[in-house]
Amino acid sequence: MDSPVPTPNSDAPRLAADIRAGQRAALARAITLIESRRADHEATARELVQTLLPATGSAIRVGITGSPGVGKSTTIDALGMFLIERGHKVAVLAVDPSSARSGGSILGDKTRMARLSSSEAAYIRPSPAAGTLGGVAAKTREAMLLCEAAGFDVVLVETVGIGQSETAVCDMTDFFLALMLPGAGDELQGIKKGLVELADMIAVNKADGDNVKRANRAAAEYRSALHILAPRSEHWHPPVLTYSAMEGTGLAELWQKILDHRNAMQASGDFAARRRQQQVKWMWSMLEDRLKARLRADPSIRSKVKTTESAVADGRITPALAAEQIAEMLKQG
Repeated sequence: MDSPVPTPNSDAPRLAADIRAGQRAALARAITLIESRRADHEATARELVQTLLPATGSAIRVGITGSPGVGKSTTIDALGMFLIERGHKVAVLAVDPSSARSGGSILGDKTRMARLSSSEAAYIRPSPAAGTLGGVAAKTREAMLLCEAAGFDVVLVETVGIGQSETAVCDMTDFFLALMLPGAGDELQGIKKGLVELADMIAVNKADGDNVKRANRAAAEYRSALHILAPRSEHWHPPVLTYSAMEGTGLAELWQKILDHRNAMQASGDFAARRRQQQVKWMWSMLEDRLKARLRADPSIRSKVKTTESAVADGRITPALAAEQIAEMLKQG
């Protein structure tokens, strides 16, 4: 059940102080606040995030993707507990643009993250059912900043959806981890989707029991494929490793690679450059969201847009002309 949204006259500085003090209830209320579409809540949320901004940015942000059945939930549970045992505080967020239609999956995944969800050093938050990828991604970015301000020094962002949601998660994290299965038929399927081109590391899960040889073969296939792809950074060539989330083997090496990547990126200046690029992309994404919100909120514009939509659907005007007309409405507004 969602936490109650603070009232419009909520004191953002006070809520910010409670978050800085590590109060989980305050963090939950604040994330519910930023997910609200009410204008007064959005104003309070903007003030809150701005107030907390100096306390953000130091966490290690890791994006995690993989096809259904690859073991994302088990991996996050195992990796999260591995990190907590070493003194970290771990937040888990999801980007799931399909949640408005399907009800999402991370709520169910919490039962498969049994150890993590019961740990005081972990915080798991499902994706908001905002329906559009841009809306979900924007809210997840803000939730990430709130978690960092609350003292979580590792943020794991899971992409539950497919396609563009992977790019969205890649654009808000420092390290993008692609999980693969051993012997899943076509080991190079990820290449075809462009997924591997985004990845900072490929990890083949379920390298246990009879699967070990198949996992090693799959890893060798990916290593060969990566040689012909241009890496995202000249200072980092994505490694490929095998691990078992179920048995907990290979997690130490997996985490060390994430730290090695961070060190390499910081030494080269790529880390700061990527963060700056992400901030600008975030700005444009939120601007697009604000413009769409204006179209929805203004009754006179909304009725004109409906008329324009009908004209496009009936073939009376072109989409290009309709877009121009709607842009003019925003100017006049």
